[in-house]
Amino acid sequence: MSAPLLPETMLVVEIAAPGGPEVLRPSRRPVPTPQAGEILIRVRAAGVNRPDALQRAGAYAPPPGASDLPGLEAAGEVAAVGPGGSRWQVGDAVCALLPGGGYAEYVVTPGDHALPVPAGLAMTAAAALCETYFTVWHNVLERGRLVGGETFLVHGGSSGIGTTAIQLAAVRGARVFATAGSPEKCAACEALGAERAIDYRREDFVAVTAEATGGRGVDLILDMVGGDYLPRDVRALATEGRLVMIAFLGGPKVELNFAQVMTKRLTLTGSTLRPQSVEAKARIAAALEREVWPLLAAGRIAPVMDRTFPLDAAAEAHARMESSAHIGKIVLDVA
Repeated sequence: MSAPLLPETMLVVEIAAPGGPEVLRPSRRPVPTPQAGEILIRVRAAGVNRPDALQRAGAYAPPPGASDLPGLEAAGEVAAVGPGGSRWQVGDAVCALLPGGGYAEYVVTPGDHALPVPAGLAMTAAAALCETYFTVWHNVLERGRLVGGETFLVHGGSSGIGTTAIQLAAVRGARVFATAGSPEKCAACEALGAERAIDYRREDFVAVTAEATGGRGVDLILDMVGGDYLPRDVRALATEGRLVMIAFLGGPKVELNFAQVMTKRLTLTGSTLRPQSVEAKARIAAALEREVWPLLAAGRIAPVMDRTFPLDAAAEAHARMESSAHIGKIVLDVA
């Protein structure tokens, strides 16, 4: 397919100044040009994620060379290919992990960070895949080493990360537990494959998981809360258990009794996705295409969608995300 004539400028949503959702404002900027190894995507939909809100608030700076626009995942069609060629051709439908810049009509990203839109998925659903699936795959399956038959607890089970983690762990044969903040959210977690969802406002996840495992504890915990959850995580883990931390909504600092870590021979680890190398993200993309994309195409797993907003209503999308009323992913419709 021949390359379409590209416009000179595009609609974007930029961060006027660090602050609340109201600082997100529509603007116009030049359409970016893909460099060697990159593709230009005509964005049809863009995912909204917690790191976007952190960046908006001034607490999560983009890595060197990345766009200052928020947006870490998108779906659309390839509009141009950078020098040196690519597996992708103009017109291909892709979803992609982005270094930034997704809140726009066009965005550039390394071609190796793009994946084909799974069969049967709308662009709005495809835009909800990459940030969460890259994160969950790397932290639950690679760093966390979860295998079938093990027990797994994910905090924030009704979030985009949580709903993805529940499904991937369950489809791989793990016993899954999740924490969530309301009966409605707990029901959603159990409908996705959690054996037991724990309402953290009324129940103690340490006690519930201990009872469910006959006092043994769980093999793996994925924690995005931090704060006072961390010492409770240590108590909830089985001997040789693993704790993977990916965010600290409750704060990054806590007093922890490492005698329990030593006597139970626990592994504590964690990661953030955005600062990882282009090569590391490409390896995750290849693993997802091989192991997970067939499950999406077969309908065995699927992104859980909360609500879609137009691009110029990104402030409303952020307000909903920060209200924590959502279940699943919030997406901006750019088409």
